[in-house]
Amino acid sequence: MPLAFLVILFTTAKLHSLCKNKPKQPFQMESNGDDAARILAEIQTLKASKTDLDNRIAALEAQLRLFNLRHDTISSNGSCPSISNPDTGFGHGLSPDTIYRYSRHLLLPSFGVQGQSNLLKSSILVVGAGGLGSPALLYLAACGVGRLGIVDHDVVELNNMHRQVIHTEAFIGQPKVKSAAAACRSINSSILVVEHQEALRTYNALEIFSQYDIIVDATDNAPSRYMISDCCVLLRKPLVSGAALGLEGQLTVYNYKGGPCYRCLFPTPPPTTACQRCADSGVLGVVPGIIGCLQALEAIKIASAVGEPLSGRMLLFDALSARIRIVKIRGRSLQCEVCGENLVFTQKQFKDFDYENFTQSPLATAPLKLNLLPADSRINSREFKEKLVKGEAHVLVDVRPAHHFKIVSLPNALNIPLSSLEARLPEISSALKGEGERRGIETESGVSLYVVCRRGNDSQRAVQLLHEKGFSSARDIIGGLEAWANDVDPNFPTY
Repeated sequence: MPLAFLVILFTTAKLHSLCKNKPKQPFQMESNGDDAARILAEIQTLKASKTDLDNRIAALEAQLRLFNLRHDTISSNGSCPSISNPDTGFGHGLSPDTIYRYSRHLLLPSFGVQGQSNLLKSSILVVGAGGLGSPALLYLAACGVGRLGIVDHDVVELNNMHRQVIHTEAFIGQPKVKSAAAACRSINSSILVVEHQEALRTYNALEIFSQYDIIVDATDNAPSRYMISDCCVLLRKPLVSGAALGLEGQLTVYNYKGGPCYRCLFPTPPPTTACQRCADSGVLGVVPGIIGCLQALEAIKIASAVGEPLSGRMLLFDALSARIRIVKIRGRSLQCEVCGENLVFTQKQFKDFDYENFTQSPLATAPLKLNLLPADSRINSREFKEKLVKGEAHVLVDVRPAHHFKIVSLPNALNIPLSSLEARLPEISSALKGEGERRGIETESGVSLYVVCRRGNDSQRAVQLLHEKGFSSARDIIGGLEAWANDVDPNFPTY
């Protein structure tokens, strides 16, 4: 049965099923609001069905285009066949549709037919469909990369929306790979989008990377950066690497025509305190957007063989000053443990290498959970809630930074950031004494001291310091404010 007929048959059947589920009578609004909730629920269901249908149609259309190509198999080097018609008689193999779609590229004298043809034959893998990967994927899909791969194992969340512009609210809770692939196909149904819905690890990286010409690193953690760079060196793949945090970003190209790899610049991993992530330190949404667009640009330059890629140089972006600087970086190191001349880093060594141990930081995106205190120095959020209900005399110290405290806090909490805790111990003594006097308690020991933070890590560090300084009764609240929101008050904001 022709594939085109299957597309029509699938579409007709889907629409028919939607019509069968359509209410036969007009909605009758009820005073209790139940009907309004039912309408909203049905709208969401229909929207989800429509999105699924549109995505399926786009995927089938892309398959149909590839099916109709004279050469419909991927070459051994991972590149994708050109989306073109060699019988057009125009001398370059680009079909009328292709010429019209990419006409603004073709009009550029320095890019033109050859640049676009190279792009259509290329294959690019983007590792990460987050803040950096979102704009990179959108532009790579739009510009006509023949085969576009996406690697990610995470799901779409509401707090992604401000920066991860490839995703929409309709995909919250769904895999980022599915959401990103749907957006890419909706922009350009003529390219092949490949989904790798899995975590990138040493056991699968070589197999995935070998299918593509160029790798784009859009991750946000140290072990992934080293792993991706090492894998690219082994497979001789150019790597476009970007990073964004807070109000700053950076960009460079590694392992390109004899240029340095990531280890050449950073043979020793930075301390874990320097390896911050957006979830902990924040990021202005447009910053990864700018860096991600520039990553797409560098990948396009390499794929099209037009322009000079950013190898041996690094772009530094400062959002507040609106300043971009290009600095020269050191070249390839002959002593590099991976790409050095006298050292051989094998694929077996790569698969056995422990990148988490090497960088002393986790590959997983889950927040760090410390366990520094004995059980009698800790209390869970439900137990703390019971203390509040009973009216226990206490002082609650919130050790988050002041700008965190302004976002949300528990009632009557005293904000003393961990960084200034030792210098402000007299304030805690004064608060304990004041609470005791208010309750008619003569000694400070009769007033409990609790410490809270965002996730329960800094509060443990704070309690350790308090114990050293004589506040022996201090206890931390396990899991911090996130645990309070999860276990006590579901309406308490999280961030």
